[in-house]
Amino acid sequence: MRVPFVDAHIHLWQLDRLHYSWLMPPFADDGPNGSVEAIARHYTPADYLADVAGWNLAGSVHVDAGADPAHALAETEWLEGLAGDTGVPTGIVAYAPLHDPAVGDLLARQAAHRRVRGIRQIVNWHADPRRTYTPQDWTRDAQWQAGFAMLEKHRLRFDLQCYPAQMPGLAEVIARHPDVPVIINHMGMPVLSDPDGLAEWRTGMAALATQPHVSVKLSGLGFAQRDWTPDAMRPLLLEVIELFGTDRCMFASDTPTDKLFAPLTAYLEFYEHIADTLSDDERRDLWGRNANRIYGLELEI
Repeated sequence: MRVPFVDAHIHLWQLDRLHYSWLMPPFADDGPNGSVEAIARHYTPADYLADVAGWNLAGSVHVDAGADPAHALAETEWLEGLAGDTGVPTGIVAYAPLHDPAVGDLLARQAAHRRVRGIRQIVNWHADPRRTYTPQDWTRDAQWQAGFAMLEKHRLRFDLQCYPAQMPGLAEVIARHPDVPVIINHMGMPVLSDPDGLAEWRTGMAALATQPHVSVKLSGLGFAQRDWTPDAMRPLLLEVIELFGTDRCMFASDTPTDKLFAPLTAYLEFYEHIADTLSDDERRDLWGRNANRIYGLELEI
């Protein structure tokens, strides 16, 4: 039997309930993810549970799904309702714009929800307009750094989705706040098409790994290479595991977004092959115990 799986990164959406501009037509192939038309439809707990049937799901963490910022609290409230009805998700990483001088009120209101464990604000900035998610590098902004510092007061974690070139600077910010756990999304999103993309990723991840309160999700393979293969991705995943150790890595599906690049089962079967080389304790850590501990889900697994 498979070991318990706590999926550390999922998304749910109901397109007629909240507004998700990135999931609305017209669809184009020149953005960071390519065309998202294939996933621009409702994705509910029932859809998710059908996708992970057979994988011994013990829990799941929903990460902000890119709803209109004005709907940040509405998304959390909707997810709390879903969780009460279906058990999915177990924990919530909500949205807040840390660069907003008034973010403190929103952080307090998000933290008041019992399943909220952290905040994510996507901060991927790249000089290439086809790659960047943001108009500027918010992480260099003093106001953003002040917002980040406020997470400690509300006992919130931070899900970090950035590009490797931003990591050395971020490592300095993160080091100043050892009581704000940071979880790197999608194994650091290496930009392999950049001339020094692999080297930048190694340098950036090494800088973040020096901080004991930083962990990483093994997910998002398609962000590194849309037509990814196990042979291409295996060295990268093994590097991350070697760098952070099996106590600071966790498997995650990133469904349905990662379905843009491969079926969900392709990711989980690949992770299974990676984990088969490890001890039983290490496998259990990667599949569920780390996510349970790092996000404070309090599951009995």
